[in-house]
Amino acid sequence: MITITVKKRNGSYTEFVSKGHAGYAQEGQDIVCAAVSALIINTVNSLETFTQDEFQAEEKDGYVSFRFTKPVTERGKLLMDSLILGLTEIEHSYNNRYLTVKVKEV
Repeated sequence: MITITVKKRNGSYTEFVSKGHAGYAQEGQDIVCAAVSALIINTVNSLETFTQDEFQAEEKDGYVSFRFTKPVTERGKLLMDSLILGLTEIEHSYNNRYLTVKVKEV
């Protein structure tokens, strides 16, 4: 299962962490894992390209994290809102069996 934790402070995004593998199918054929990966990679690339947001990212097998080092811009917030929307739609489509999304106020 993929576990995603998103942290916010005063309504502003501070951190995103994704851990694990979906387990929907074998590696290379797992459509849930592919969809989640595509959303996350696109969001990170979009944050870098279309905003002035500053963040630190880390990636390894089954793990992606990024932490904002300054308050998120309006564009960054919109991109993050879109990411969370996409991920929660996947979560609900598969009845929380392969993906869990938690948004926490810290």
